[in-house]
Amino acid sequence: MNTVEQLLSKPFLGLKHEEKLELKKLGPHQPDIKIEQLSIDRGKEYSRRFTRTWYDKKKWLCGCPSKKALFCFPCLLFGGETAWTKKGVSDLKHLSELIKKHELCQSHLNNSLRLVMYGRVNIATQLDEGYRVGVRKHNEEVDKNRYILSKLIDCIRFCGAFELALRGHDETDSSSNPGVFSGLVDFVSSIDSAMETHLKTAAAFKGSSRTIQKELLDCMLDIIREFIVKQLKSAEYVAVQVEDTTDVSTKAQSALVFRYIDGNGKVVERFYCFMHVKNPCVTTIAKALIDQLNNVFPEECDKGRVIAQSYDGASAMHETSAELQGKVRDVYPNAHYVHGYAHELTLIMEQAVSKISQVRSFFRDLSGFPSFFLHYPQMTKVLADMVAKRIPGGAAVRWDASPTVNTVYVYRKDLLKSFWAIENCGYFETPAICEARALIRMLQDKEFIFFLYLFHDLMPHVDMLYSQLRKWDIDTTHVAIATTDFITCINNVRGSVQDLSSRLPEESRFLNNVTEIETLNQVAKKVCDVFIIHAKKRFAFTKHLVTAKLLQSDLFERYERSFPVDVLADAVDAYPMLIKDRLRTELALMYGRPEFRRASSAVALFRFFIENNLQETFSETVKLLRILITTPMTTSESERCFTTLKSIKTFLRNTMKQDGLNALAMLSMEKQLIQDIPDFNKQTIEKFAALKDRQATFLYK
Repeated sequence: MNTVEQLLSKPFLGLKHEEKLELKKLGPHQPDIKIEQLSIDRGKEYSRRFTRTWYDKKKWLCGCPSKKALFCFPCLLFGGETAWTKKGVSDLKHLSELIKKHELCQSHLNNSLRLVMYGRVNIATQLDEGYRVGVRKHNEEVDKNRYILSKLIDCIRFCGAFELALRGHDETDSSSNPGVFSGLVDFVSSIDSAMETHLKTAAAFKGSSRTIQKELLDCMLDIIREFIVKQLKSAEYVAVQVEDTTDVSTKAQSALVFRYIDGNGKVVERFYCFMHVKNPCVTTIAKALIDQLNNVFPEECDKGRVIAQSYDGASAMHETSAELQGKVRDVYPNAHYVHGYAHELTLIMEQAVSKISQVRSFFRDLSGFPSFFLHYPQMTKVLADMVAKRIPGGAAVRWDASPTVNTVYVYRKDLLKSFWAIENCGYFETPAICEARALIRMLQDKEFIFFLYLFHDLMPHVDMLYSQLRKWDIDTTHVAIATTDFITCINNVRGSVQDLSSRLPEESRFLNNVTEIETLNQVAKKVCDVFIIHAKKRFAFTKHLVTAKLLQSDLFERYERSFPVDVLADAVDAYPMLIKDRLRTELALMYGRPEFRRASSAVALFRFFIENNLQETFSETVKLLRILITTPMTTSESERCFTTLKSIKTFLRNTMKQDGLNALAMLSMEKQLIQDIPDFNKQTIEKFAALKDRQATFLYK
């Protein structure tokens, strides 16, 4: 609105007061304009060009590219010489003289004064000594109020960072447990005389009300999001992660997380919000997600920077996951779908259990051990006396069963002694004794022990892969290597299945029943096959992920002999922003240098190029590295969001509205980010003060 064209078509004096203030705040528009003039002096031709240094010399100058002329901003607003307000000045030869003459003009000086004073108290009032004293006292009061507000913000930040309840059940003056926030405020007042005086004397603003807390939370959330959005707009590529859950108040929530490389070259994952979806179907989830993305990336040119989308929950609906991905790609064409590898790994066990009846029975029986001690807490003492270890709780069909398998395997004999002691004691309830007898029979059952030994062999490899894939900065080359190692280990277990029966306890061996042991061996091999099939399927590199092979250092020597033309073609097809010929030249050079083969990952290569300022030399390779590193290989950040969600919703007793929920979650999960935001408290105060007119003053005169 401050361009010359706009001011000529819509004069300043015809604008609303708020628009005039905004225009004054924007100041003169000073674009690059092309003014070039030829002149002849003593038979020689000279070319004069306009440079931006004139803007630095004369702050009141503004330019018009369409007219290729200069204007006076104050005179353009209030009216003045035609040359500086209608036609514009383009005579570069005499520009210095014209500017001096214009600055001596009374109308220019008057317009400059009118612009400076617009929106302020008139000159006579400002020159009055009483007014100046009043301003000084007002600003001193603002200093005090801002100091108190900053301390209150610190208290809220503390509660949010450690997921503590802001409010208590009873916040009256006589309450012995008014809540953490009130307790913090009282503690601060005990060591800060200014805070103590404020709480004792303040009538209009104490700062401890629920309304003030909510408004401060909203302001803090806005500032953090604005900072994240600013980083997102400067990031070259962005990946989106969404995970669904049902919180403790039985409301469906979707966590939205952005993954990108920040200005320091560091891969970061930022929580942005919880999206409450009333009807968790594909259409509503897609609409909620696209609405949020459009708020962050409103410009059409920015939509190509979203290069990956990853889901959990919604993606579990296999028949509709393609529809959800498609709806997002209709708007964000480069947003390729990627599995949330670490979380999806938990489904391998569920697949094995649901497909094989004997395995399903084993895990159903295994779940009886933690549930027994959970249902009968008094039995825990007997277990502790015998085993000196607690049985881990958890659902049987999830990887929480892993520690249970290990505990039952290691302490099987001690568990038998515990259950025999429970059976023989006369003071336990009859149902407990009956369940103890059932668990004794289970621990002596040959088939149960066979599967116990089998999964004890399998679990460490699954746990190892799970821990490797849960690293938030993992890249595609790491996934490929970890998956290959996992499949090799499972194949080794499969090959040793024939020897499994000989390792069983002597009382549990299948001595003469060859048919039964052969059947169980076939089932064990089938379990291993399910693990391998799911690993290959779930971690298979689709067309857009196979591009990671271009930067897999253990293949560089092979690529030097035979360049991977097909993989390069797939990479350029998936990511059209890559320049094929330039990328091939850069990769060929890299493959031919043996030192590059020592790179442990794509992240290591990226850091090398950045640290040695090789971004321009290897521009397309760095671009590909940014894409691969930004692509998420795990949803661990999303899972961390829901841990926070559960804690927040629990201590809030399900009464917090969505904005407050997002604000507290942000304070908890992005503590370090808040430390990096300059003058966070000051920005919060400015936004809080601008929300509405308040009895207490927070704005300086």
